[in-house]
Amino acid sequence: MRKVITFLKEQAQDGLLPWSAQDATAQRFHLSHAAVELIALQNGLFPARYQRNRNMIQVDEQLRLFQSRVAVIGCGGLGGYVLEELARLGVGQIIAVDPDIFEEHNLNRQILSSPALLGQPKAAVAAERLAQVNPAVTVTAIQDYFCLANGFELLAGAHVAVDALDSIPYRLQLAEYCNLAGIPMVHGAIGGWYGHVASQFPGETTVQQIYRHWVQGKGIEQQLGNPSFTPAVVASLEVAEVCKILLGKGEPLRNRKLAIDLLEMEMQEISYAPAPVTLVDAA
Repeated sequence: MRKVITFLKEQAQDGLLPWSAQDATAQRFHLSHAAVELIALQNGLFPARYQRNRNMIQVDEQLRLFQSRVAVIGCGGLGGYVLEELARLGVGQIIAVDPDIFEEHNLNRQILSSPALLGQPKAAVAAERLAQVNPAVTVTAIQDYFCLANGFELLAGAHVAVDALDSIPYRLQLAEYCNLAGIPMVHGAIGGWYGHVASQFPGETTVQQIYRHWVQGKGIEQQLGNPSFTPAVVASLEVAEVCKILLGKGEPLRNRKLAIDLLEMEMQEISYAPAPVTLVDAA
């Protein structure tokens, strides 16, 4: 270990560790890129790929991100952008959950999709993409639906869960499970020019209150569709919330929803009074 640390420090320039040095260290000492990045951060070396983070995220905070585990439920319109940004941010462990394959109607907005990947599982494609974007990130791809019955298995060890679903029943189940498991949840939804974001911590019911008047069906996305830009905007706001929660910085969207209108370029904050949680037995 001492030899590895010495080698890394010799390769660093102004506290920054170039990717070429990380890669060389992995090959020379037969380590994974994840192991090399962990050793570097633990010894105060900032991987150069994150150098534009340095003015807002300290090296100990970058280490915290790298040691965090985030579950992204849905790898489509919202989820693809969320996964990409989490990997580029430096979140070290990512769970990508989606039962579906890419279809042609996904091509207008889902960043992970392409004509060559039609028919391929979204979760598996996500894992391959993130391995290219940031080889130090560990991605667990799960091609399955999320529900209360399998929630414990799918979200095991997660510090935060991200809702990138297009189904209100499933996102309500996700909110229910996160309360049961004591995991913060970042919720996002989109439809046409519009979207919203909220963060729900254990013991809160913001998501349930947002959909308290829902009766049936997937939601407004089925009526309004989605252009290429709405998922990118809402997903980026979700990732910002995840970053704040993991680092304990700033003010998350707790007990409130940020509603976004891209047609009129307006944002509105809607507050929700804290309410007691009625838990459902997952068994």
